Amino acid sequence: MNTPSKKQRRPVYVCQQCSYQSGKWLGRCPECGAWESLIEEVIDLRQPALSSSSQPFPLFMAPDGDEERIGTGIGELDRVLGGGIVPGSVVLIGGEPGIGKSTLLLHLLAAIAAGNRKVLYVSGEESARQIKMRARRLNAIHPEEFLATENRVEQIIAMTCAMRPSLLAVDSIQTLVCDEVASSPGSVTQVRESAYRLLGMAKKENIPVILVGHVTKDGAIAGPKVLEHMVDTVLYFEGDRSHAFRILRTVKNRFGSTNEIGVFEMKEEGLVQVSNPSEIFLAERPLNEPGSVVLPSVEGTRPILVEVQALVSPTNLGTARRTAIGADQQRLSLLCAVLEKKGGLDMYGHDIFLNIAGGMRIDEPALDLGMVCALASSLLEKPISSTTVVCGEVGLAGEVRAIGHVDIRIREAQRLGFSRFVLPRSNKERITWSPGIELVGAANLQELLEVVFS
Repeated sequence: MNTPSKKQRRPVYVCQQCSYQSGKWLGRCPECGAWESLIEEVIDLRQPALSSSSQPFPLFMAPDGDEERIGTGIGELDRVLGGGIVPGSVVLIGGEPGIGKSTLLLHLLAAIAAGNRKVLYVSGEESARQIKMRARRLNAIHPEEFLATENRVEQIIAMTCAMRPSLLAVDSIQTLVCDEVASSPGSVTQVRESAYRLLGMAKKENIPVILVGHVTKDGAIAGPKVLEHMVDTVLYFEGDRSHAFRILRTVKNRFGSTNEIGVFEMKEEGLVQVSNPSEIFLAERPLNEPGSVVLPSVEGTRPILVEVQALVSPTNLGTARRTAIGADQQRLSLLCAVLEKKGGLDMYGHDIFLNIAGGMRIDEPALDLGMVCALASSLLEKPISSTTVVCGEVGLAGEVRAIGHVDIRIREAQRLGFSRFVLPRSNKERITWSPGIELVGAANLQELLEVVFS
């Protein structure tokens, strides 16, 4: 390999937050505004040669993409991947430190190896002794599992092409280095170049690759945003380390839905699948207590019943507090204003705290009705019947608007023994069948409050 001359390489300063490049050092990035984020790196100015695979050809001559997916043996993971791992795809898994990314990876490798498929686990963070200790605790050791402690991308690609495993797992992308890139591990250039080379190897050799990514303090995967654009699937492992439950959420998926979630519980033996999360999230729900209501939410195609809790109390401060856990805080402030203006409730002089029990985070509009009912119940000290569920969107004019997937929500509520379902009136008018549960429609906040407290 020819060594590039000094004219072919030049030093630049690259922002580690947004990849902005500057010819001189700047204290503040003019693109994203981050302070002291520009680090000197060396850029190779040589132009890549055009390979034979870059030549255009008719679309009908392209290889067929109907290969059978690789089943992971973990139902919750198969759900978020769209049915399994596609050969030649690249999957990126991100999450907070200690959330269980490496644990999930070992479970995945053991499950695939149990089907007599060879798998390769490359770690740039831990020693072989540490990995074996954790794998023994998780009972995730199999003869078809192979381990390498390496952080040089060229060496990883060479051993992968020689071994040709059914799956390559790399933990983590931020620890890899390319010999031709003169910057430290974890820098924007190193992460981008390492991911690019592994992506090229995956497509050329048709070997699926799973990358583990660190996250920043803001919750985004560390490194350039182009990293998420390059890979085929992006999964986020969510949850509070003080809670036992973990949520695996799909953010991007070129081979399936982007709305699916997988639910796991962290136990002594590792991550355990939760096939029926609704029953677990409602197991400790207080009955007939003010400020509590059940919401049937839908994540992708999966209905999950969660408890929405609210606490409304008079404030002792000049400005009332608004705190939401598991829901959008701005949406909470908006619904408080709607209750004040259209519902006639005094929300201004009260501290308001809202929580989605169990560590779940709900972002869909159907949460509005659950938030409104829980807030009104806590303020008025009137409990909502423990056999009632509510869901719907609330507009600024106080109207209750229609939502989707109502039939799925009704079936899940009926399966768990609820007898009353409060929903938007427009949704109720479209339902022509009765599954043995009372459906009550509401068109605005006044009707809603009369219905839930009747």
